[in-house]
Amino acid sequence: MERIWLQSYPSGVPADIDPTQYTSLVELLEQAFRRSAHDPVSVCMDRWMTYGALDRLSTALGAYLQSLGLPTGARVAIMLPNLPQFLVTMAAVLRAGYTCVNVNPLYTARELEHQLNDSGAQAIVILENFAHTLEEVIDRSPIEHVVVASFGDLLGPWYGRWMTFLVRHVAKLVPAFKLPLQGPRGSRTIVSFRRALRQGEALTLKPAQVNRDSIAFLQYTGGTTGLSKGAILTHGNVVAAILQAEAWFQPALDKVGDARRTNHIMALPLYHIFALTLMLLVMRQGAHATLIPNPRDIPKFVEVLKSRPFHVLPAVNTLFNGLLANARFRQLDFSSLVLSQAGGMAASEGTARQWKKVTGCTMIEGWGMSETCAIGTNNPVTATEFSGTIGLPLPSVEIAIKDDDGRDLPPGTAGEICIRGPNVMRGYYNRPEETANVFTADGYMRTGDIGIMDERGYIRIVDRKKDMIIVSGFNVYPTEIDNVVSTCPGVLECAAVGVPDPHSGEAVKLYVVRSDPTLTEEQVMRFCHDNLTGYKRPKYIEFREELPKSNVGKILRRELRGKA
Repeated sequence: MERIWLQSYPSGVPADIDPTQYTSLVELLEQAFRRSAHDPVSVCMDRWMTYGALDRLSTALGAYLQSLGLPTGARVAIMLPNLPQFLVTMAAVLRAGYTCVNVNPLYTARELEHQLNDSGAQAIVILENFAHTLEEVIDRSPIEHVVVASFGDLLGPWYGRWMTFLVRHVAKLVPAFKLPLQGPRGSRTIVSFRRALRQGEALTLKPAQVNRDSIAFLQYTGGTTGLSKGAILTHGNVVAAILQAEAWFQPALDKVGDARRTNHIMALPLYHIFALTLMLLVMRQGAHATLIPNPRDIPKFVEVLKSRPFHVLPAVNTLFNGLLANARFRQLDFSSLVLSQAGGMAASEGTARQWKKVTGCTMIEGWGMSETCAIGTNNPVTATEFSGTIGLPLPSVEIAIKDDDGRDLPPGTAGEICIRGPNVMRGYYNRPEETANVFTADGYMRTGDIGIMDERGYIRIVDRKKDMIIVSGFNVYPTEIDNVVSTCPGVLECAAVGVPDPHSGEAVKLYVVRSDPTLTEEQVMRFCHDNLTGYKRPKYIEFREELPKSNVGKILRRELRGKA
């Protein structure tokens, strides 16, 4: 098809990128380590880590993982917040020839159990704060090896110990846990993060047997059956996404001068594909990232921003709003800010206008999915006003607006947004039927979003084909909520829908038909708290005598959304 969007590209942005310049992510990382050995790669709580240190530490951890006898391609789960340990673990897993399985640290036991079993993860690196959740499910999972990190492990010998003490004994953020040394498959190894590093330092990291087609990440996303599924992202997919982001952002990054001086703010969780891709771009360019372990603490976050110039700030709409509501944030020096990248959820025009007024930097909205390494479309970084669209297809990305039969629709016609490009996943892990259903005959991936492309190539999302709810940038699938709540004693049937929310974009509203008339809203809320991670929990619960249904008995969510 004709790529009409190229006419709208900023000067200097190429139509295509060359993802073959790296044989794998491992080559990209190791080039960055050699080129920028003495430069900082991250700063967290004023403790810096250089590329050289990341090289040394990830070599040691990778060698330790290899010593466990894991086969090439083995899945290693990473259940860590935005701490230096995440960067070390991610690099170690990739360099050892294994596959990263990113896990939300706030998952409930039910959610964690599914992801470990579905991915077949044999090892996990986990912050001790969340080990009690692992304890609940480890004997029903394939996990054979556990590395337990503490908060301050890489924050320096004295300050790190002090931070770990505060987290454990003052803030009391580490619930008691006991991980069994014997499992269904025999003995299990459980070591501390620091001990794994010490053991690995005495070993040799063998070169990873990987190429562009090897699986780098299993990135979990919601499923229509109510169970999350792993998007297979190859080394080639992720390398392409990094280069696509770099090509698109370059006009903004050129304002900094030397890209290695760029300070990227990483407040979005690194287990999320949006932040993960941008973090790998940081490494590709030899820049550094400021890691924010808890962006919900806005006052502390603002103090971090105040401490040094920052250039790139990616966020979801709720985080932009949270910052704007803080009086001290509005007093910061924004003269170095060259890129305010919005993604993960729809950005609101009101927030964008206020952001531009306060910071002087235009909010740039983009769109992508876990299945596309967060890369899809973006507004030009040279834009001076918020457009209200999701922008243009990025270099080497093709977007087609198709009807239900897979036929291309002309500009100005609403249809399903379909995407093709080197960043698009291979498929869903161990789900050949769902993989086949999501791709068209000509190789495009159906996204479930309904959009319109104008004659300039700009795309606007007008509806969602799926019932998916987006809460603060996180995908929530109603079927999962329904499946969980249906097991709550006293519930006959239920249906979750998304409703507008000024803080999170959308919130979950749950409609419940009771089999036990004494069932209360509080009891349902408590059940959801025990079985669903925070962003999936209903904000509103409404009891009904019955739910609207089709003539074949299917619950009509659209009617419920209209009445919400």
